Amino acid sequence: MLGQSITRNSALLALFALVTALLITGTYLLTRDTIAQERRQAEQRALLEVVPRERHDNSMLDDTLPLPADTPGLGLREDRQLYIARQGDKAVAVIVPVLVRDGYSGDIELIVGVNRDGSIAGVRALNHRETPGLGDKIDLRKSDWILDFNGRSLDSPPPQRWGVKKDGGVFDQFTGATITPRAVVAGVLRALLFVESHRAIVFATPADKPATGDQA
Repeated sequence: MLGQSITRNSALLALFALVTALLITGTYLLTRDTIAQERRQAEQRALLEVVPRERHDNSMLDDTLPLPADTPGLGLREDRQLYIARQGDKAVAVIVPVLVRDGYSGDIELIVGVNRDGSIAGVRALNHRETPGLGDKIDLRKSDWILDFNGRSLDSPPPQRWGVKKDGGVFDQFTGATITPRAVVAGVLRALLFVESHRAIVFATPADKPATGDQA
């Protein structure tokens, strides 16, 4: 009797596991297209905050260059893409993903828009776990601090002044929180330096654009 009971229970558990797996698989198959579309729309909204629609006539989501995870200077932990905004064939700006690994509470995911003239079009913090009320002021919904990057370049200020005021730089730190803004400023500077060193690639016209899997 005991053996029969164990066998029956094992069979019921196996059946339950199979049904659960089928339900999970079915739910995924039914919703994956919707999830992918919503993710694409959210990504597009973030890009348009940095380079508004009126500045370009292409789909930035479909005009990209690959950025391998080991791309120098960007701190990426996985392969990402650089997005290009164009008017006609002319690239007017690019948007670069940057992962800041030395935030106070962990990684900070940024996108940095850089205009063709080398000035910053905009910066947004997409994901972070910084302390509410302190480090989370990098989020535009909490503070306009991030807007101070707009129009900045490698000439304004020069690289040695790209820091918080506590370190002799030009950017404000937060009251009671210096680590977060210090890390973000450094990450934005790295994005500017990356674009400057790859200008011939990222601002190329489509006809001239190389296969840059190992160049960007």
